[in-house]
Amino acid sequence: MKILAKIVDEYVENVSENYRDGIQKLREVVKNNIPEGFEEMLNYGMIGFVVPHELYPHGYHCDPKLPLPFINIAAQKNFISFYHMGIYAKPSLLEWFMEQYRKTNTPKLDVGKSCIRFKKADHIPYDLIGELVKKMTVENWIEVYENAFVSNKIK
Repeated sequence: MKILAKIVDEYVENVSENYRDGIQKLREVVKNNIPEGFEEMLNYGMIGFVVPHELYPHGYHCDPKLPLPFINIAAQKNFISFYHMGIYAKPSLLEWFMEQYRKTNTPKLDVGKSCIRFKKADHIPYDLIGELVKKMTVENWIEVYENAFVSNKIK
């Protein structure tokens, strides 16, 4: 489901009613817990939290004109998506998250490479997401990103 928007607030306003509160709450959890230096913006048609070019001039290796993505939040047709590039690039972080998630007594986790999907907003473990968001600073993310995805030519 594509949501047409030019700014993040417009994106949230255009999310279907059944996911709007969950998207807004997830956005607030990220904003309240993300370490300093990340910047909120629309990124790939979603709410994004990125490393701006001022802090990482190389940009994203797939398209250097774009800032380095870190977290994205999206409303899809049948679920809310929470993308965290750190759990894709650092397996130990994903293991930690999965272990902690099992303690939340919510439905089975639906996970892709960097994507966690929630069919219902009340299944989102907001406190755990807040803890996850705090675990990587901009500097940590750049180091993990370069080790996982970037050739030595750019470093």
